[in-house]
Amino acid sequence: MVAGGVRARKNAPPREEVLAAAMATIAERGLDGLTMAGLGRQVGMSSGHLLYYFRTKDELLLQTLEWSEAALGLERRALLSRRGTVADRLAAYVDLYVPEYARDPHWTLWLEVWNRSQNAGPEERERQAAIEGAWHRDLVALLAEGISRGEFRQVDAERVAARARALLDGFSIQLAVGLPTVDRPEILAHVREFFTEALTPPAG
Repeated sequence: MVAGGVRARKNAPPREEVLAAAMATIAERGLDGLTMAGLGRQVGMSSGHLLYYFRTKDELLLQTLEWSEAALGLERRALLSRRGTVADRLAAYVDLYVPEYARDPHWTLWLEVWNRSQNAGPEERERQAAIEGAWHRDLVALLAEGISRGEFRQVDAERVAARARALLDGFSIQLAVGLPTVDRPEILAHVREFFTEALTPPAG
């Protein structure tokens, strides 16, 4: 068992290659369309070795989401640290949040994870909550900065952030699954309108 484990680690492709291939397959076919054997053929790795690393497809899905989110987290922190107005950085946050198109790979991962959340264990739920919590904390911090600078009116940043993310998630899911009722420019316009109404300081 130990020798086999050593060989698996030695012969395995980079973890990022496996996760990138998994993300592309899930975006195209959904998790049900992904098999360990098929993924193994893509990356030159046996299904047994994949199971050694990930144990189950659900674990592979969650690790793929965590990997994707780690890259997005770096991008989000970079845009939030830019110079300029808080309003401009808030618009950049929203632009990063909303999917680019139907079956956006990142959002397809989220839809698959949410679809399996009812049967997830406590550890999996905590890992999912940690990812969502990072987006929430960054938005709260951004709103609080805007309030402290006088760009935004005095509001409860936690409450506004919770409502904003519910709005963003609802519209983003519609776009990610390909519903024809709303497109990306409309979503961005709705969100801008929400923030304008919620955050614009009173006149005078």
